[in-house]
Amino acid sequence: MMDKISSASVQNMMDIIRSYESKAANGANQAADIKPPIANDIQQPQKVLPNFTESVKNLIEKVNETQTNATKLQEAYQRGEDIPLTDVVLGMQKSSLSFEATLQVRNKVLKAYEEIMNMPV
Repeated sequence: MMDKISSASVQNMMDIIRSYESKAANGANQAADIKPPIANDIQQPQKVLPNFTESVKNLIEKVNETQTNATKLQEAYQRGEDIPLTDVVLGMQKSSLSFEATLQVRNKVLKAYEEIMNMPV
């Protein structure tokens, strides 16, 4: 069972499709004439996504932070502070995994770069 809102939305969409069909049948296939309706005239804000350089920089900073935290935990445990050994080991494993993942990504990017450079023009 459909409520009134979804039924109206479906009807509105069907009307739009029929108008597109009639314009196409009449030979008016100009994309400039066909403008999709904006729901309730509300403009949606554009998301600003970081570029590739910023993403790589953020990734490397996070890996560095993970390694620094692991080193601090290890040094604190060695000084005899009240830190469980499991926390130290987990921190070191997280650091190791993040570093290995970063190396794998770097290797894939370098391999892709080399393949692109070796492509015949």
